[in-house]
Amino acid sequence: MYTFTTKWADFDPNKHMRHSAYNDYAAEARIRFFGQHSIDMRFFSANQLGPILFKEETTFLREIYSGEDIKVSVELQGVSTKGERWKIRHKIIKANGDTAAQIEVYGAWISYETRKLTTPPTTIMQLFNAIDKTDDYKPIPLKNE
Repeated sequence: MYTFTTKWADFDPNKHMRHSAYNDYAAEARIRFFGQHSIDMRFFSANQLGPILFKEETTFLREIYSGEDIKVSVELQGVSTKGERWKIRHKIIKANGDTAAQIEVYGAWISYETRKLTTPPTTIMQLFNAIDKTDDYKPIPLKNE
């Protein structure tokens, strides 16, 4: 779980947290998670690959208020055999423990060189094997498997 304090720029004139701010916090939690496991910009550059998203789906459940502390989880919802494609679920939790939003992302790894999808180094698959899994975790089948 990653803790954040919401800020003024996250909110619209109706005092609602902007829909895109929820996704920004999920993305930041994801990047912090990878970074804590030495999968950071240097790693991406050295391995000539980076993450891309195909789909990002947000379900809004509770309102978040300006200045409120939130926690964001990172759980693996699915991964392909060699780690090429992955699904991660984030839950944004309010200070009182209520889930404010759930964000599911479906992504893959892209080669900087070829600009095509690629298989990541084993380091990433090792991380995917160790990460917390969702209750509904399922492997992602690929068409050629």
